[in-house]
Amino acid sequence: MPVLTRVSVSRGAVAYAFQIYFDFSAYSDMAIGLGRMLGFEFPKNFNAPYLADSITDFWRRWHISLSTFLRDYLYIPLGGNRKGPRRTYANLAVVMLLGGAWHGAQWTFVLWGAWHGLLLAFERWRGKLSLYEKLPRAIRIGITFVLVLFSWVMFRAENLTEAIRYFGCMLGLREPGSGAILLAADLYTPMHMLMLGLCAALCFQSRQALDMVTGKPQTWLRTAAVIPLFVLALVAMFTQTFNPFLYFQF
Repeated sequence: MPVLTRVSVSRGAVAYAFQIYFDFSAYSDMAIGLGRMLGFEFPKNFNAPYLADSITDFWRRWHISLSTFLRDYLYIPLGGNRKGPRRTYANLAVVMLLGGAWHGAQWTFVLWGAWHGLLLAFERWRGKLSLYEKLPRAIRIGITFVLVLFSWVMFRAENLTEAIRYFGCMLGLREPGSGAILLAADLYTPMHMLMLGLCAALCFQSRQALDMVTGKPQTWLRTAAVIPLFVLALVAMFTQTFNPFLYFQF
C-alpha cells in the first residue's frame, strides 16, 4: 500500500481530533461568554486536553463538566477507590462504559468508553512509579495523543465494521481504497496543510482562547485584537453552508 495513502488516512483521524476539539471547546466558550453577559458564571470546560501526558490527565482536561459528573455521580457512589484495587479498576471500566453509552446507543460509543476505561484502569494499576512516568513529558504527550486518536476513530465511525476497517488502513493491514486517495487530494492542498498546522499550534500550547480573552489585565489592545477575529469568524460562518455543532447530536 502506498505510504502516502496510509498517512492520508491517519491525517484524516488527526483532522477529526482537531475538529471535535475546536467544535466543542468553542461551543463551551460561547456558552460561558453568553452566560457572563446574563450574569451567570460557568466553569471552564476544556484545559488544553491534547497537552495531557496520560489518559487520566486527559480526562482532567477534556469535557470537565462531564468528567466531574461521572466522578461525582457514578464513580464515587460505586465506591471509587475505597474498596480495593480490583473494585477500583471495575468502577473505572463501568463508569467509562456508561459514559460512552451516554453519547448514543451505538456499539462504537460503547467501544470508545471501554477503550478509555481500560486505559484508565491500566494507568491506575501501573502506578506513578512506572517506567512510563520517567519518559520525557513531550514523549508522554505524544503517546497519549495517539491513544486518544484511536479512540476518536471509534467515536466517529458509523459502525464497528467501519471502525475496524479504518484501523486496518491506519496500521497498513488493508488497502484504504479510492476514498483515501480523494482524502489525500483534499488534505494535501496548501490551505488545508496551513489549517492543520495552525490547529496543531493552537492545540499544543497551554494558553487557550478562553484564557486569552478573560486573562488580566484587560487592555484596549487585547480588545482590538479580538474584534477582527470575531468579524472574520462571522464572515466565515455566513459564507458556509449549514454546519451545526458536532455535539448537538449527543
